Amino acid sequence: MSTDGNKRIACVAILLICVSCAARRDPLPEFPRVVLWAWERPERLTYLDPNKVAVAYLAATIGWRDGELKVRPRYQPLDVPPGAVVMAVVRLESGPGPLPDADLTAERVVASVPASRAKALQIDFDTRLSEREWYARVLRDVRRRLPANVSLNITALASWCLGDPWIRNLPINDAVPMLFRRGAGEPQEIRDFSSEVCRSSVGISTDETAIAPPHGRRIFIFHPRPWTPEAYRAAMELARRMR
Repeated sequence: MSTDGNKRIACVAILLICVSCAARRDPLPEFPRVVLWAWERPERLTYLDPNKVAVAYLAATIGWRDGELKVRPRYQPLDVPPGAVVMAVVRLESGPGPLPDADLTAERVVASVPASRAKALQIDFDTRLSEREWYARVLRDVRRRLPANVSLNITALASWCLGDPWIRNLPINDAVPMLFRRGAGEPQEIRDFSSEVCRSSVGISTDETAIAPPHGRRIFIFHPRPWTPEAYRAAMELARRMR
């Protein structure tokens, strides 16, 4: 084969690799760039534009005490416009005593997600260092139980996304670095995240000045009170400034 032919093959191979990388870059291709978190309170979001905004709603909170699980489903109404893409969020809350069985926890997590509605599942857990191995087991079992077409995602401390090796092998599609309510030891300035799984999305809040995130990310926005049309417009303006 000629040298020119070899060069053409090499160029095509590089192009295919680049296309493949770009395809892997977005773990939530069905979701718009802006996602509003809807927490446990009455939320009427019928005014949002479903072509521009998705909703990540709290579906359940799972806590435990002395190893015994307690599931609290969502009790508050949630109204979204027809065609809106939604993500179910399950919040895990640590209690005193030993951790519950990981497989049973995963079973309860998956059972909390309306399979016919949610395109993705996000787990929100403020994991202690001593809980990481247990949490990884829960995530592996959740992934095994979820339908293949449902994305598994987590919220993450920003520090996890800056080279902390524990997050690299988790069976997740996306980790959302939380750039608000940062505790002691969390970074105050970030150019980018070194962990690839953290490089598609960021989480911010309407009531707190966020770290300036890298451009081109999906933005999850938290509002500490029920959403209103005014808060929605302010959130969209915030997202526009963070392009």
